[in-house]
Amino acid sequence: MSALRLTSSLRVASRQVQAASLRRGYAAAADEKLKLSLVLPHQALFSATGVTQVNIPAATGDMGILANHVPAIEALRPGVVEVIEDGGKSGKWFVSTGFATMHGNNSLTINAVEAYPLSDFSIENVRAGLAEANKVLGSSAPEAEKAEARIEVEVFEALQAALAK
Repeated sequence: MSALRLTSSLRVASRQVQAASLRRGYAAAADEKLKLSLVLPHQALFSATGVTQVNIPAATGDMGILANHVPAIEALRPGVVEVIEDGGKSGKWFVSTGFATMHGNNSLTINAVEAYPLSDFSIENVRAGLAEANKVLGSSAPEAEKAEARIEVEVFEALQAALAK
């Protein structure tokens, strides 16, 4: 066998092994756990190993992240980050915006601009804030104030939807 054919055969075999190792099913992903860090610019809110699933409000749509998820960076929109730990225990935080970074070693880092436990909000205060922001949008306020009010409406609507569940 010529050296060229041998090298070509080895490359094909190597690609087949790589392709087989990249394939995985849900069962393989479910056996392992995530390492999660939920951080703000000024503090770490939550850090744990043994996390089963994390649900995030990605800009492209809601996502559930399990162990062995492909490495990715997702922009976050206002919404709820839900952390499901072993035994079904879960925690929920409302985030304003930020990024979620899934690393190749089953580590997930969520960098949020602001985040608060969902239980810190009352539906009455959210509705009042939404009404006030909509009032500014309907007024003859300067365009800068209206731009801020549009952001407030987006956040209050996301909060209202999260609290209604």
